[in-house]
Amino acid sequence: MIHDQKCDVAVIGAGAAGLAAGTECAANGFPTVVIDRETLAGGILRQCIHNGFGLQYFKEELTGPEYATRVVDAAVEAGVELKLNTTVSTVERNSDGMFELLLLSPEDGVSRIQARAVMLAMGCRERNRGNIATPGTRPAGIFTAGAAQRLLNIEGMLPGRRAVVVGSGDIGLIMARRLTWCGVEVKAVIEIMPYPSGLTRNVVQCLHDFDIPLYLEHAVTNIFGRERVEGIEAAPLKDGVPQLNEKFAIDCDTILFSVGLLPENELSHRLGVEINPATGGAVVDGDLQTTVPGVFAGGNVLHVHDLVDFVSGEAGRAARGIIRYLKGEAAPTGCRATAGANLKYAVPNYFAPGVKTEFSFRPLIVSDRAVLQAEQNGSVIWSKDLRFVRPAEMLTVELEAGEGELLFNLQHKE
Repeated sequence: MIHDQKCDVAVIGAGAAGLAAGTECAANGFPTVVIDRETLAGGILRQCIHNGFGLQYFKEELTGPEYATRVVDAAVEAGVELKLNTTVSTVERNSDGMFELLLLSPEDGVSRIQARAVMLAMGCRERNRGNIATPGTRPAGIFTAGAAQRLLNIEGMLPGRRAVVVGSGDIGLIMARRLTWCGVEVKAVIEIMPYPSGLTRNVVQCLHDFDIPLYLEHAVTNIFGRERVEGIEAAPLKDGVPQLNEKFAIDCDTILFSVGLLPENELSHRLGVEINPATGGAVVDGDLQTTVPGVFAGGNVLHVHDLVDFVSGEAGRAARGIIRYLKGEAAPTGCRATAGANLKYAVPNYFAPGVKTEFSFRPLIVSDRAVLQAEQNGSVIWSKDLRFVRPAEMLTVELEAGEGELLFNLQHKE
């Protein structure tokens, strides 16, 4: 027999985003269920044993597990019902506007939840070797940085003895340091871009402090090894083309790929949510509501963030949007926000005129003197000077605008 349950809000994902949204909704009197396929709530934070979390959200420095414990405790205290070790198989919107979620779990078998609103908080997944088509053999010893992190921090196993990190994303940088602490020789970090993909603090603390070489504008052109990785071949890039006459080999038995993250949006697709190709996440309005009324998104499932603090803050805003939706108080959001020069994206994609809205951007330039501007109806209505702009570090602004499309541009400043 299938067990049926009703609630106001169903949250898919019990990481930082899902727990923050669930806590806010439950604390405001709306029965909320948070669902996750893992056996413990907290998401990827559980395996991030380094510090640097919580400086903005909790105003103190925490490790990943400490941050996870705090947000889990807050959710339980607010009255959130956690359904762990449970997979959401399908989500459908019924003709009456209610959402029906089909759940699968070893303990409860098949069950159903009906909810008035759904929060998407599934997070993201790592891009792997196949996503970037790295040539070479297919031996053992090749990991994504996150998989190696779990292997070491959760399972207590070393992935290898001599490692190369491909890509300079934050997880890869942090793992370069972590492996070094554990006695693994990290030979190099290889990055195709002319600048690091991770936060500046991680480049300094994880590479510079340990004299780990960082090869910018280089690509891995071959992987060697039959049973186990034996080494890689790398070459500098010129106009994106490997200069094979300058290639060199690095001896290693382990390769970690840290080449970006992709929002986990399979359920979003099935629900009919419109996806923004610039982010890989949903198209949303100022309340972070998707194009399917009653479905909201926040955190890394919406766009990949730099810090978990930003994930929690954004999910809290989504929860407040959910509350307005359930109360019938949502503002109309028909005006579009667009990313212009030197910006990969702007989130949210729509906003309500006359309502203060927080926008997030991903820059495409490196600059120590830049200006971010908002144009509306052919005129600049807002601008801000920026002293430090890096593609790895998200920009956020809070802005209230009138009717008309908003166009955001980022420019170098003389």
